[in-house]
Amino acid sequence: MINEIDAKILNILQKNSRTTNAEIARQVKMAPSAVLERIRRLEQRKIIKKYTAQIDPKEVDRGLLAFIQVTAKGQIVDQKTAKEISKIPEVLEVHIVAGEDSFLVKVRAANTDALTQLLRTKFSTIGSIRTTNTTIVLETIKETVELCF
Repeated sequence: MINEIDAKILNILQKNSRTTNAEIARQVKMAPSAVLERIRRLEQRKIIKKYTAQIDPKEVDRGLLAFIQVTAKGQIVDQKTAKEISKIPEVLEVHIVAGEDSFLVKVRAANTDALTQLLRTKFSTIGSIRTTNTTIVLETIKETVELCF
């Protein structure tokens, strides 16, 4: 578990991971050295996994968002298929799910032609995939990786 101060620190870093230690300390009303120690502990505990830059997909020609429901061959969903899918560069997320499908996969591509090529040249080469069902996103209202505390 995390305490209230750690939660505040995490919220600040999720909004902007480049927030200075001094600014975080000011916001949580602590000494900068104490804040730095808390951040280090959060990193050591793997609560903070990494720091990244959030890129606008449209600005880098990845404006098409789609979700692909993947059904694997056989009764048992294996990690090997999930790992093969996750190696595809356009794949952002791979989830093993309950229900008829084996995986839910989030992908970004330039356009429908690029998505078609992705399905034909990359997904179709994974022998353990039986079927795919693709849903193209028309508009995104909320998309985040931030966890609120």
